[in-house]
Amino acid sequence: MNVPQVPQSAAFDESRARAVLAAAGLPAADASLLSLGENAVFAHGDLVVKVGRDAELLSRAERELAVADWLAAADVPAVRAAEPAARLVDGHPVTLWHRLPDPERPAEPRDLATLLRRVHALPAAPFALPPRELLGGVERWLRLAGDAVDPADAAYLRERRDGFAASAAALTPHLAPGPIHGDALPRNVLVGPDGPVLVDLETFSADFREHDLVVMALSRDRYGLDPAAHDAFTETYGWDVRAWEGCAVLRGARETASCAWVAQHAPVNPKALAEFRRRVASLRDDDPEVRWYPF
Repeated sequence: MNVPQVPQSAAFDESRARAVLAAAGLPAADASLLSLGENAVFAHGDLVVKVGRDAELLSRAERELAVADWLAAADVPAVRAAEPAARLVDGHPVTLWHRLPDPERPAEPRDLATLLRRVHALPAAPFALPPRELLGGVERWLRLAGDAVDPADAAYLRERRDGFAASAAALTPHLAPGPIHGDALPRNVLVGPDGPVLVDLETFSADFREHDLVVMALSRDRYGLDPAAHDAFTETYGWDVRAWEGCAVLRGARETASCAWVAQHAPVNPKALAEFRRRVASLRDDDPEVRWYPF
């Protein structure tokens, strides 16, 4: 069978991701794009297909499949894999997942808290989970941004990364470390007929549980989350991470990483470049009140 070959020099966008789908034998015309970030995520019949940006993400894709199997064995409500192994198609990792039912309502912070309590109660995984290298992607994302971002902004984020990495290494957690989701946001929860289900498992780690809780505190402060919704999150979980003296350090690290993450989209998306500049300027000005917008 003749399948299209994906030119390796092309930017990673919807068109390139659809070409990878076709090369994997999944007709791109039947796929609907759900999201585009480090992965392009498509609905394809009763499957969800994730196409990674490049081959560097293959090991992470393989680990995500292992996490899905582990959570299934532990009876944690989470997305389930449709194939046991990742495919590498023209330099892009491809994984297949069972498509969940359409959501019955939008996920709320309290739904996320319910799932985090389940995850945080788990013992160590039967395979190695990495630490939550929150700042580990900064160099990669800035490299992908290339000349689209101001070199001075990139240098500023690298310096900020190094400072927060040193500060984070000196923290003492309040909670016992262990398995975490790593990107604990309501967008990574689907509320179906049987209740909340956890999705996007690629950032699962073994580290401070506080990493999962700082995300919602930052959402309250930067992204306009209703304080009442954050209160419901902390009440459901049973603790407010803002009472921990290390909260500001993990928050600062995540802000740094979030800026760099947006930068990778700047070469092909003017809105991403504008949001990157907004975020960096607010950090330079030490202004925690500047509103950031999800991207």
